[in-house]
Amino acid sequence: MKLSTFSAIVIALCLAQGIPVKGGQMTQKKSGSAPTGIAKSVFGKTKEGITVELYTLTNSKGITAKIMTYGATVTELIVPDRNGKAGDVILGFANLDQYLAAQPYFGAIVGRVGNRIAKGRFQLNGVEYKLATNNGPNHLHGGLKGFDKVVWEAKPVASSEGPSIEFSYLSADGEEGYPGNLSCKVVYTLTEANELKIDYTATTDKPTPINLTNHAYFNLAGPGSGDILGHEMMLVAGRYTPVDDTLIPTGEIASVVGTPMDFTKPAKIGARIDKVKGGYDHNYVLDSGGSQTPVPAARVREAKTGRVMEVLTTQPGVQFYTGNFLDGTITGIGGVYKKQYGFCLETQHFPDSANHPNFPSAILKPGQTYRQTTIYKFFTE
Repeated sequence: MKLSTFSAIVIALCLAQGIPVKGGQMTQKKSGSAPTGIAKSVFGKTKEGITVELYTLTNSKGITAKIMTYGATVTELIVPDRNGKAGDVILGFANLDQYLAAQPYFGAIVGRVGNRIAKGRFQLNGVEYKLATNNGPNHLHGGLKGFDKVVWEAKPVASSEGPSIEFSYLSADGEEGYPGNLSCKVVYTLTEANELKIDYTATTDKPTPINLTNHAYFNLAGPGSGDILGHEMMLVAGRYTPVDDTLIPTGEIASVVGTPMDFTKPAKIGARIDKVKGGYDHNYVLDSGGSQTPVPAARVREAKTGRVMEVLTTQPGVQFYTGNFLDGTITGIGGVYKKQYGFCLETQHFPDSANHPNFPSAILKPGQTYRQTTIYKFFTE
């Protein structure tokens, strides 16, 4: 498929035919094909002695996703290139100890509220809530011990789309300063259409803000291949939310037209990044405005390997981040991770939504169910 307009992408997605696979046990599709299904192993233990399990999901097309119970974290995502050579496309570590050390949320589910809350404060129903300020003056990704730093319960679940694992976690009332007992479930499914599909649901017994997302850092050339500035990207977003010097939205929703923020047509990530102070770390307002079913949000292509990743989501926004704070002090799979060696496309509600009434509401109330789906689809050109 040629890199053209998103209408072509939508047509291609509609034509994609998935082959049903039962999750749970390792199975063999047919003679000569790759084994498909789920395998479980022990990845290590936390400092408190809690066992961390690693689940390996495999489809018949040569894609493998490894996801551990610590942070419901995707540790590896193995995807073939145009020559059929399999390679990891996300940044990560080979052992649990490195994930337990200070690291920038590689592959994890972040929450209760992903992204930033200004000065760690918000008001809800006349009550002011105070949260940890763990990112300069602001609250980031759920606080000191967000969802990325807890061990989730996991179990295989039946799915006609492919091997599927459900991760669940109960965030207690008052945890990290947030109100309400929040019961969360995140289901990862590896489909025969070469998609890593993530379904999120949550319920609460008190009104509370919620903004769950996955914080994978992608490099479609492989984690040891250098920076991602040559990747070509397109976003289905004609607007974005400008930020102040601490990366908190000003409240304005601005057009990308005529600015370095414009990815409405395919452009290399590095083409104008020097004109963006600090690099890209901005929320894009998706043209869909949020939807009931996943719709195209982004498309990224890496020319050398031919790998293409499309992102579809039900969310109203996506945080595009270019790994600006990677500084060469972390060594992971593939070697040392330097500035801009990976990029993130974190589907989300807008940052600091609780303090901006003009943003889509991220408040979940008792009796409601939070639902969102994001799909990362892979193919080659």
